[in-house]
Amino acid sequence: MNTIYKAKLLQKRKWRIRRKIAGTAVRPRLSVKFSGRHIYAQAINDDNATTVIFLSSVDPELRKQNLKANLAGAKVLGEAFAVRAKAAGLSQIVFDRNGRPYHGKVKVFADAARAGGLVF
Repeated sequence: MNTIYKAKLLQKRKWRIRRKIAGTAVRPRLSVKFSGRHIYAQAINDDNATTVIFLSSVDPELRKQNLKANLAGAKVLGEAFAVRAKAAGLSQIVFDRNGRPYHGKVKVFADAARAGGLVF
């Protein structure tokens, strides 16, 4: 398959998902993105179009652990995101898998965030 075609299909999946879910101040949307090397997660309030919490494997605290965009890195970042969300006063979120299938790294991240106390 052509990479441009794959990117278009991914974008269509993102739009389809985003039609159905939205974050609020009480229950922000947790969007997770896996690049080739890093993991990015953010809690977004779609009502105000603001990012409530942002955490990535590039963060200075997590950079020391040398996280990669694999299952182990996803687990560590999911737990760290749950801790940061609890500190910000969030307990409930809406999970946005960002067009990716819910298995592998995405599932491990979500399970780690749930184990950390987030409800979704």
